[in-house]
Amino acid sequence: MRKSAITTFVLVTTLLGGCSQFWLATSGEKTVSSSLVSYLYPEGMKSPVVPVTPLLKLPLRAGIAFVPGVDPQAAPVDAATRQTLLSNVAEHFRQREYISDIEVIPDAYLRGGRGFETLEQVARMYDLDIIALVSYDQQTFTADTTASFWYWTIVGAYVVEGSENDVSTFVDTAVFDVSSHNLLLRAPGTSRRSGKSTAVNVAENLSENKTLGFAEAMNDMTVNLSTELDQFQSRVEAGEATDVQIAHRPGYSGGAGSSDPLTSLLLLAAMFLRKRTGPGNLAPGSGPRTSLDKEVLE
Repeated sequence: MRKSAITTFVLVTTLLGGCSQFWLATSGEKTVSSSLVSYLYPEGMKSPVVPVTPLLKLPLRAGIAFVPGVDPQAAPVDAATRQTLLSNVAEHFRQREYISDIEVIPDAYLRGGRGFETLEQVARMYDLDIIALVSYDQQTFTADTTASFWYWTIVGAYVVEGSENDVSTFVDTAVFDVSSHNLLLRAPGTSRRSGKSTAVNVAENLSENKTLGFAEAMNDMTVNLSTELDQFQSRVEAGEATDVQIAHRPGYSGGAGSSDPLTSLLLLAAMFLRKRTGPGNLAPGSGPRTSLDKEVLE
C-alpha cells in the first residue's frame, strides 16, 4: 500500500512538473521585424552614386505598404489587420489638398522581389509618384515572478498571475520619391505595453498586447508623420526646400508650394512687364502673346 502511494505521488509530481515546464516554455524574449534597408538594398546593393533631385508633381499620387518580413506568418498582426491599419493612416492624409489619392498596397505585392526595381513595378501598377514604406520591430518578453511558484499546482497555473509580459513595438515610415529613389521624409512610432497573466493565459495575453501595441505605434507614427509633412510643406512654401523641385499638374493650383523656379521667374518677369506697359498692353517689339504668356499672366 505504501509503495503504491509513493508511486502515485511520483507520477502526479512528474505530471505537474511536466505541465509547468510546458507552460513556462513561453518564457523568454522574441523579436519579429522587417528591415527597410535589407529590402531596398538586397545583397549589398548600393544607392546611385549621382544624386537626382526629385521632381514632385502636385497633386501627388501616393501609396503605402508594409515592408515584408522574412516570415509573413511571424508578423505581429495578420494581413487583414495590417490592411486596416494602413487604411486608417491613408484616410488621415487623404484630406491634404496636394495629395490626390493614397493607395493601400498589400505587402504580398512587394514580396515578389526586392530593391527599387520591385518598388518601381508596384508604382507603375498603381500609377504612384511617391510611396511610404512601413517597417516594424516588435519585441516580446515574458518572465516569471515569485508568484510563479504556484505554477507547480494545476490550480495555480490557472489562477495565479505569475507571468509578467512586456511588448515593445517600433514602426518607422519612410516616404520615397519613386523616380529618383530619394528619401523625402520619415517618421517613427512607438508603444510599450506591460501586464501580468496566469501561466495558461500567457499566449493569449501576449497576442492581445502585440495587436494593441502595434496599433498604438501606428497611431503614434501617424501623428509624427503629420508633423513631418507640415514642416516639409512649410519649407516648400518658404522656398527653403532646395532638395526638391515642385511642379503643378494641368488644372491644379492648390497649396504645398509654388511652381518650379523657372515658372516663378517667368511670373515675376510678367508682373514687371505689366507694370511698365499697363494691363492688356505689350512691350514694344514683344510680339503676340503665346499660350504660355497667357497662363503666366493669369
